[in-house]
Amino acid sequence: MAGTKGKKTVGSLVLSMGATVLAAGCIYMFVPHDESGDPPVKRVDYRVELLTARRAAAYPVAAPEGLTKSWKPTSVRYDGSNFDTWHLGFHDPEGQYVGIEQSTEKPGAFIDRASQGATATSATQRIGGETWRRYKGGEYDYKALVLKGDKSTTVVTGTASFAQLTKMAEALRTK
Repeated sequence: MAGTKGKKTVGSLVLSMGATVLAAGCIYMFVPHDESGDPPVKRVDYRVELLTARRAAAYPVAAPEGLTKSWKPTSVRYDGSNFDTWHLGFHDPEGQYVGIEQSTEKPGAFIDRASQGATATSATQRIGGETWRRYKGGEYDYKALVLKGDKSTTVVTGTASFAQLTKMAEALRTK
């Protein structure tokens, strides 16, 4: 009797395990899952912060106009307590980071921090009637376009190509 009862138990166990593996496989196939592993980047609305910064800052605050929806705003902040600092971050259509940084802080320290330690090159380019200096290198191989103004310094920076940084700089408007 003991031998027959053991065979039924082993057979039942094998059938149960097979049914469980089959059910798990079916569930896995029908439940959607993201293969990339990267969490989706959340879009932020920066309109209120932009209006606040434009009212409070000692300089004309810049923000892009006319960019396609594929440029995704991801971060925004204005700090009027220290150097009237404005930040607006984006993911460009190629998935790279582009940031707009403005401040009344002394240009050297501000540019170094905003560009993650990138250094000035001899290259300049004309954008919107202004001469911007190119920076590159530093942490994360950042690139930057820098415009030193009378009241503030504007840095368009990030991991994106100079072509993408230029598109952002061309789209900047102050009101």
